[in-house]
Amino acid sequence: MAATGETIVALSSGRPPAAIAVIRISGEAAAASAIALAGKLPNPRQAALRTLRDPGSGEAIDDALTLFFPGPKSATGENIVEFQCHGSRAIVDRVIEVLTALDGVRLAEPGEFTRRALANGLIDLTEAEGLADLLAAETELQRKVALVRASGGLRAKLDSWRQALVRLSADAEVAIDYPDEEDGVMAPDLRPAATELLNEIRDLLDAPRTEKLRDGIRVVLAGPPNAGKSSLINALTYSERAIVTPIAGTTRDTIEIPIAMDGMPFVFVDTAGLRDANDEVEAIGVGRARDEMAAADIILWLGPDHDIPASARTLLLRPKADLGSSGAGLPVSSKTGLGLSDLRQRLLDRARATLPSGVSVMLTNREASLLGEIHTILLQCIQIAAPEIRAELLRQARELVDQITGRAGVENVLDELFSRFCLGK
Repeated sequence: MAATGETIVALSSGRPPAAIAVIRISGEAAAASAIALAGKLPNPRQAALRTLRDPGSGEAIDDALTLFFPGPKSATGENIVEFQCHGSRAIVDRVIEVLTALDGVRLAEPGEFTRRALANGLIDLTEAEGLADLLAAETELQRKVALVRASGGLRAKLDSWRQALVRLSADAEVAIDYPDEEDGVMAPDLRPAATELLNEIRDLLDAPRTEKLRDGIRVVLAGPPNAGKSSLINALTYSERAIVTPIAGTTRDTIEIPIAMDGMPFVFVDTAGLRDANDEVEAIGVGRARDEMAAADIILWLGPDHDIPASARTLLLRPKADLGSSGAGLPVSSKTGLGLSDLRQRLLDRARATLPSGVSVMLTNREASLLGEIHTILLQCIQIAAPEIRAELLRQARELVDQITGRAGVENVLDELFSRFCLGK
């Protein structure tokens, strides 16, 4: 995406009221528009206090710490000016109103500052996606993994793989140019290098996806009515979200409660009791409960052991253990806390098997799909002897890498991605 030449402005800090508000301007007219309000700008990357004034009336708006970052060495690759002023709604609204009244200055769209950084080659698409995840991170593991992506962890891998593909393409061209090994030129064997690249790609494809880390491990509590699901979910999440009564069938719809345990994201889902329901509303709830079980990462089953869902995702519990209940499964009690610590540990152990064990590079589903195509192409290159076909396949593989990094064919992806950003990012 090429820069439009328009100058954009937005609040880049948190929503007012706040102690300080950071208002950012980026584009060709950033310096001129800032001078219109603040007078002489400070030296690049040096902060100075300036009084911001309405250029039309000369009325003072606020005193602001002012910084100037000339492009291309700035966050967007363009000229940037930042005003750090008092964080009242009135001040922020007035500064932005005055700036957008100037010729060529408009309010930024969501994610437009980052989108310009991408267009100007300061970051690639994988780093932009990592930044989006970093801004949305709510757990320590989400923060760590997102930071690896935002800092270029995946970009470095892709750059090295693209270089490997270029070298393989050059070798394929040699085989085309010298099919009979003329002049003593030996066409190199592509298979060892292609196999090494295949193995590296396979390792990354086998790792968990960012969507799972972003959305959280989905834990569904299921079983017959009045089995203690709502009481247990309240106890596990330290909340009173689910209604608890002695009346069977109290829960009619699903209730989702996101929570972090030991820095790992979970979403606990309470469901309607499973039974043949005559009531239409309850029947809908039972249907949704079954849908949730099908989509769950972990099912906590609070029903009889002979009805336990046949799935490796299921963990059998024996609820209301304080009442002397018998049977198989982990004994738990929402009332006394019996077994809850053990249950939380088992959930963490299963989550660690699903999510990355340490800080590592992870792929989105989009990236994994494209990288899977590259993997298939490399397998074909190893199996096909015709150098012309190999060269074409390797060209396709390079194009797929460019789609992952955002160099080509991703405008629809960009629109979806940057809609997740705030105006000032």
